[in-house]
Amino acid sequence: MESRSQPPYKSSSFSTATTRDDGGRTREVDRNFSLGAVRDKGGRDLHHHHHGHGGARDREQAIKEEDEQEEGDEGAAAGHGGEECGVPDLAALSAEVDAFVAARQQGGDAAAVTVTDATLEKFASAVELLVARSEGVEDRWAAEASGEPSALLAAITRTAALASALGKAPAEGGGGGSKHTAAAHRVTAVLHRAMAFLEEEFHGLLEDPRVPKPASAGGEPGAAHEPDRCVLPPPVTQVSADAEKDAAAAAAAPPYPPETVDRLRAMADAMVAAGYATECTQMFLVARRNAFDAALQGIGYEKSNMEEVVRMAWEALEAVIVTWTRAFRHAINVGLSTEHDLCTRVFAGRHAAVGRGIFADLARCVMLHMLSFTDAVAMTKRAAEKLFKVLDMYEAVRDASPVVEAFLSADENSSSGGGLAELRSEIAAARSRLGESAAAIFRELESSIRADAGKQPVPGGAVHPLTRYAMNYLKYACEYNTTLEQVFREEQHAAAAAGHGGGHGDNNSNTNTNPFAAQLMEVMELLQSNLEAKSRLYKDPSLSNIFLMNNGRYMLQKIRGSPETNAMLGEAWARKQSTNLRQYHKNYQREAWSRVLGLLRDDGAITVKGHVQKPVLKERFKQFNAAMDEVHRTQGSWVVSDEQLQSELRVSIAAVVVPAYRSFLGRFAQHFSAGRQTEKYVKLSAEDVETIIDELFDGNATSMGRRKT
Repeated sequence: MESRSQPPYKSSSFSTATTRDDGGRTREVDRNFSLGAVRDKGGRDLHHHHHGHGGARDREQAIKEEDEQEEGDEGAAAGHGGEECGVPDLAALSAEVDAFVAARQQGGDAAAVTVTDATLEKFASAVELLVARSEGVEDRWAAEASGEPSALLAAITRTAALASALGKAPAEGGGGGSKHTAAAHRVTAVLHRAMAFLEEEFHGLLEDPRVPKPASAGGEPGAAHEPDRCVLPPPVTQVSADAEKDAAAAAAAPPYPPETVDRLRAMADAMVAAGYATECTQMFLVARRNAFDAALQGIGYEKSNMEEVVRMAWEALEAVIVTWTRAFRHAINVGLSTEHDLCTRVFAGRHAAVGRGIFADLARCVMLHMLSFTDAVAMTKRAAEKLFKVLDMYEAVRDASPVVEAFLSADENSSSGGGLAELRSEIAAARSRLGESAAAIFRELESSIRADAGKQPVPGGAVHPLTRYAMNYLKYACEYNTTLEQVFREEQHAAAAAGHGGGHGDNNSNTNTNPFAAQLMEVMELLQSNLEAKSRLYKDPSLSNIFLMNNGRYMLQKIRGSPETNAMLGEAWARKQSTNLRQYHKNYQREAWSRVLGLLRDDGAITVKGHVQKPVLKERFKQFNAAMDEVHRTQGSWVVSDEQLQSELRVSIAAVVVPAYRSFLGRFAQHFSAGRQTEKYVKLSAEDVETIIDELFDGNATSMGRRKT
């Protein structure tokens, strides 16, 4: 097969190559594959290595020419094994090597199967030449039609087995001994150089998962390669929703096609069997760690150090937490499963333990760095608005535990579980830290309510800002009711284990009681007490009751509008709140309207012995008109924002006042002379009173006189 020139971006397998360790440092890999090591029995060089970028075709031509020049010197060996043109017959030599290796591995009579130094030399030279000629061949790693590994990989594997067998040769006089010392060095040197070549190929395949097409498939040389060898999208700091979805989908897909996995597995088998497990696992771990990090960057996650997080403004940190939570869930639910599957497929069979160890290290390295972010967030200043994002993080970490447990269970008989066991411990610790932080942040709401002791009443008796904030906060908190129950229950258990009883809220220590529900009730009682204290800031008792009605109604509506909150507080609390509201309503009507209604009653002062006392009647009408003007002016500025409550108040007032006034008019209006006297004292009709009442509680402070003009 005609060899193709190499892509310009790929360094020669015979030069110094670099890779990166998981700390980001460049690691140099030896690639000094000198062809000058092939010598004849007289010590003369058979061929020389050509450095630079001349390509495999030039090297093959040089090798062929030098082989032809040395044909005469190789005449004696040419008949052995059927070699032609001085090129060793690798198949025949391999058979001898296999027999020798098998005898050594069986540990029987070593003298029964021997191998000469000449055979070892020729085998080493043949393997060396095969490797050199394979560099420019794109399908050099393709498996044979029978499913066996490629000839190149089989040769490298056989060389590793031979080097091991020679290393176990018996001492001088024991059937082989020191006569193979020089040949053993030669085979070992070829093995090292071949493994250096294999390392670079393994690294390149990890970086670029595309399997090159055979030359017979057509296309331009190097067409299977592209300059960009990155497996995953480049890091981004901000991505659109579509781009983020695409990146997540790409990260969730298998990182390598099946053909690539098969070749990686064959290469890994050869490297581990040859004693290069450290180099193999290091390259695999670094490549997959970089790919994992790139996948997280592809969905917007950027690493932050603790100092940066602690100093970050909340608005910025909130956005980082959202991204972290999404990335962490992706890493646990998609990333780790993908990497576990890959490790299992590449390191299979007798090398499965190696794969489990790589996965454990990868999982630990990636996840521990992400978990360190939880430490930084827990160290930031506690504030009530941080609760929900901390709970999001808590849930993500909590949900990671079963995933890691599943991996641990699958590898329970493996010694590689140490990394996963450490990860399990760190996840438990992170969950505990976030739970403690969430509980403390929730109690910041209690502190805020206690600290809100303002001396200025809310104008018009409207809903207090504290009430709005607290109830909306509790509504969202109750959407996390299951999580918060876990948080407070874990806090109880931790306090009990430490010998501190129930901790904060000792009345919550009953294990049959939902500890979050108890905390919620405590906050509601605290808020109610605070509002009652604030109601006393109003000089008008009627307005105090309007304030309590407004706030109580707002609380009840918020709770009834949230199934979670309603379920947490229970129907008993709602009934109690409704009872309180009815009492506030009665108190308001008594305080605000008892004097007005008293003016409309004949208490014995208007009618004396059957005669109407006109001066008293005139004064009553004057007082009633003034009282209604005052009501309109003051209560018109009061605010009842809940339309249903506003309507209920107006209807209840009108139901009492309008009939009483209509009756009063019907009984006493005729005692005034028609004309100016009636206009002077009877200024309001029953309909006018209804209109005044319908204009109450809308926040408009006007007197009747100004209203009429």
